[in-house]
Amino acid sequence: MPGPSDNLWDIAIGEVQKKENVGNDEEAEELSERSVFFIGNKNGGKTTIILRCLDRDEAPKPTLALEYTFGRRAKGHNTPKDVAHFWELGGGTSLLELVKIPITIDNIRTFSIVLVLDLSKPNELWPTLENLLQVTRKHADQVIATIGKTNSKSANQLKQNIWRSLPKDHPDKELIDPFPLPLLIIGSKFDIFQEFDSEKRKIISKTLRFVSHYYGASLLFTSKSESLTLKTATRSFINHLAFGLDKSKTVSLDQNKPLFIPLGFDSFSQIGSPPASETDLAQFRVRTPLELWKKVYEMYFPPKNTGDVKELKDPAKDPQYSESAVDAMRAQKDQELEHYKRNADKSWRAMALDSHVR
Repeated sequence: MPGPSDNLWDIAIGEVQKKENVGNDEEAEELSERSVFFIGNKNGGKTTIILRCLDRDEAPKPTLALEYTFGRRAKGHNTPKDVAHFWELGGGTSLLELVKIPITIDNIRTFSIVLVLDLSKPNELWPTLENLLQVTRKHADQVIATIGKTNSKSANQLKQNIWRSLPKDHPDKELIDPFPLPLLIIGSKFDIFQEFDSEKRKIISKTLRFVSHYYGASLLFTSKSESLTLKTATRSFINHLAFGLDKSKTVSLDQNKPLFIPLGFDSFSQIGSPPASETDLAQFRVRTPLELWKKVYEMYFPPKNTGDVKELKDPAKDPQYSESAVDAMRAQKDQELEHYKRNADKSWRAMALDSHVR
């Protein structure tokens, strides 16, 4: 509170100095608003996870391209509520260009990524995570580089944030390649996944553990029928990203149970080598450990050749976005356009012929 002797000018100067001090100290930056971006498999359960974390008891609907919602949480009695912005990308990997919209210079300091992978579709798993993470990483790096042109200190702090989350004495610090933004990988539909052959479960689990650890991410598995303990732990982790609350201390490395591995609680020595024979490993020509794991994984689960990828790049042709009234009007307008084109073509030909005769 300003003292009785303070005039408006003194108060204004004080407010400006306060804002400048906060701007110069990233640790003191106001974190009342955070953003969480859900990406992953089409129909993989992203909307369900968001609704569950927001305590909304409603049936999930198909995501239309890029959707937004928000949640609020009070810090305490009579205090302003924190706001979490939830973005969700629909269409799996068919709308990659939309990744650029939510991640901006203004919000990247408080931005997190949640990659939801459908465990019941192992042949789609690697292409989905690779395409989405590559595009997201490229854009995040570009945003950070833009910030660095005017504020190198802020850009460097962004790059170091993930390193700060790792224990200082972690043995793999020199071996990982952390994602530029906080990253949580969720394997959904564990209830279907657990019916797989044990060897398949082992390969998928080990691969996701490696990818998560390599990118400096956390990993957890979910299902519709998950236990209260895991449901609470999942919500706790999302709330940590969305509102800055304390993370769950739950850790589960048992491949026969849903995995729950916060950043820093796994290691390459615990994960082990890729599940392949020495003969198979010797035939691969790769440059990085990530490429090796990709080759091994695709040996067991060849990526599906989805023939509808090109079609899905146009949301108007995606059946999940169908609207009978709109589609009927669109068809009518398309017919009118074709009729106009034919008449216009005839007119141009007649004009050209007339000009030639003259």
